[in-house]
Amino acid sequence: MLKLGMSLRNGLVRKPVPLKTELEKYQDRCDRPLDETFDEKWFKRFFVAVLLAGQVWLRLLKGKVSGALVMDHLATVGLGSLRAVLLIAFFGGMIFTIQSARELIRFGAVGAVGGAFAIAFCRELAPVLTAGVVAGQVGSGFAAEIGEMQVTEQVDALYMLKTNPVDYLVLPRVVACCIMLPILTIFSLVVGIGGGAFVAAIFYHLPPGVFLESIRNFLEPWDLVTVGIKGLIFGAIIGIIGCAWGLTTTGGGKGVGRSATAAVVTAWVSIFMADFCLSLLMFQELAITKGG
Repeated sequence: MLKLGMSLRNGLVRKPVPLKTELEKYQDRCDRPLDETFDEKWFKRFFVAVLLAGQVWLRLLKGKVSGALVMDHLATVGLGSLRAVLLIAFFGGMIFTIQSARELIRFGAVGAVGGAFAIAFCRELAPVLTAGVVAGQVGSGFAAEIGEMQVTEQVDALYMLKTNPVDYLVLPRVVACCIMLPILTIFSLVVGIGGGAFVAAIFYHLPPGVFLESIRNFLEPWDLVTVGIKGLIFGAIIGIIGCAWGLTTTGGGKGVGRSATAAVVTAWVSIFMADFCLSLLMFQELAITKGG
């Protein structure tokens, strides 16, 4: 019995095995260095997105656009995002009015409540909020859908059928985003103004006529033009990034999920960077007082 117990105990005791860190395990699974996994891969994908934008532009100039495919994606981009866009715009308008109206009424600038709201909401909030909703819902969907086609070799099947994936997968989605995002932004602006007028009337007893008259006095036609321009550019950014991240997907199902998440984050960052540049170009009156 003593010998049997000693043998069992010796059999259960194993030599210590050096444990790999989580980073090393991730390297083994990906079969590449970590810096390439996170940094170089992102720059490669961004470079692919830039090249893809050039191909989309060339095909637009040549008129290689399928109307039937564009119509299918118009419904996906527009109707699929409309409810979320309107709800966010309505509550966003109410929140901004609560913060701005309180301070303006305190200083006696009642007539500027609607105008201050309209300028900020029209120039910045409505385009950025709408683009954010579309990027989260539509951009991630594009990346996941095309990414699944990539990992299941459906994109390679398009080449076998002598069909260019850019013409069939990318161009209709980008065109649909460029068409629908300005329209969604206009809807967002109208609903946001309605939410602002509602809050101003309920909480601050400001008649809707005064609120809307202030908007009419402060808002200029050029401000409405900027809504369409920003919506067009933001739509192109969302469509191109979503498709580029989908076409560069690797790693099976997990890769599809990572591509969808990375596409949303990259689209958000690109939207804010583009919004900053567009604001500098469109609204150059920075009202900066020079000293001396």
